[in-house]
Amino acid sequence: MARSVASQLVPLVILLLVVAGIGFVCYQIYVGAAKIRENAENSFASRNVVFTKDGVKVGVRDVDNERYVDATQSWVVKAWNAGSTANNNTNKINIDKHATVKTVKKRRAA
Repeated sequence: MARSVASQLVPLVILLLVVAGIGFVCYQIYVGAAKIRENAENSFASRNVVFTKDGVKVGVRDVDNERYVDATQSWVVKAWNAGSTANNNTNKINIDKHATVKTVKKRRAA
């Protein structure tokens, strides 16, 4: 009779060991995926990309407004000045130090 109890417990112990082994492997996969997710979020956060429940939000890097205006106006000024001819009495754009645009009549050399 003792032998039959032991023979009935062996398959149960083996089953519990197999289930525990599968659970351990699944837990390790979960921990690894969580670390990968955390590293990816940190990497994207440094690039101003944030994952939310609604989707992905992309932030704009901090661009100083004055630099943006200066860069934009420099392209406009270059295009305007390239379009004007040296001999015609046309408007020429000059930019002062406060990044405002002035139009000044170009005078002919007399």
